[in-house]
Amino acid sequence: MYIRNQVVHITLLIGIGAAIILLHLGMADNRRDNIAGDFSGRTGFHSVAVPLPTQLELAGEKVPLNLFYVRESLDRELTSNTYWHSNTILMFKRSHRFFPVIERILKKNGIPEDMKYLALVESGLTVATSPAGAGGYWQFIPETAKSYGLEINNWVDERNHIIKATEAACKYMKKSFEEHGNWTMVAASYNGGQGRMKRVVKHQGTNNFYELYLNSETSRYVYRLLAMKLIFEHPEKYGYNIRPEDLYPDIPTKKVEITQSVSNLPQFARDHGINYRILREMNPWLSDSTIQVKDGKKYTVLIPTGRFDDYDQLIRDDIQNASGTDASKI
Repeated sequence: MYIRNQVVHITLLIGIGAAIILLHLGMADNRRDNIAGDFSGRTGFHSVAVPLPTQLELAGEKVPLNLFYVRESLDRELTSNTYWHSNTILMFKRSHRFFPVIERILKKNGIPEDMKYLALVESGLTVATSPAGAGGYWQFIPETAKSYGLEINNWVDERNHIIKATEAACKYMKKSFEEHGNWTMVAASYNGGQGRMKRVVKHQGTNNFYELYLNSETSRYVYRLLAMKLIFEHPEKYGYNIRPEDLYPDIPTKKVEITQSVSNLPQFARDHGINYRILREMNPWLSDSTIQVKDGKKYTVLIPTGRFDDYDQLIRDDIQNASGTDASKI
């Protein structure tokens, strides 16, 4: 009898313990649910799938969205870049300053305007240098840059010159178009390299990007470009409300030619009413505090003018120039 009672007591204790554990687990689940609901309610944060277009073109060339792998590849890049808010917002801001320059050069060279998104994908419109040594707005490696007329030495790196680098990119794209005959392959070749893409086309027997089986980086590259095009052409559709005053304003400048070597660019900057930091910011292609001029060559630097040291005024002037409004009322 004693043993039976002990068994009963032990069984009861086990049952009570199990009930307590289950109760705590249920309470923990409820707390987690409440916390999740509270977070969503207080922040208004809800992640939703991005809208995909029913039709899309790149430089006038149709994107075959009827193909499952095309649709899903675009979805991947569009989702990633739509929700990478900090990076995308910064690209919106920079593009206001640089896209007008790039667009003019593309138009002059007969390159479709959509190709401006290559610079966005390549560098985010910064003068970053990749681990592979590619640099500047259009991410040229040194050998390729020099072959397209850009100067790179101890005091100058013209990959960081927005005008000259864009001109070089146009030359590269023209050559690529002569090879492939379509702009989608030009975009793919910009990432994959002209030589390698030529070999891939020959091996697989097609010059249609959407029919080629490529490595992940080059394959994703074109869809990333398409994603940027969609987001920048329809910002509010993808959740971006960028005001004119949020954008980086244009900075008025004058051109000053350097026809002789300058051994002290900080002093040169002071002689022109600015400091060395501003000189380097306005001319990121300068690589040293000196510059050597040889063989009759000359360089043109940009010197900011007007009220360049009043950022709020720069924004007001920029908005006025864009809309024709009275800057004093902004």
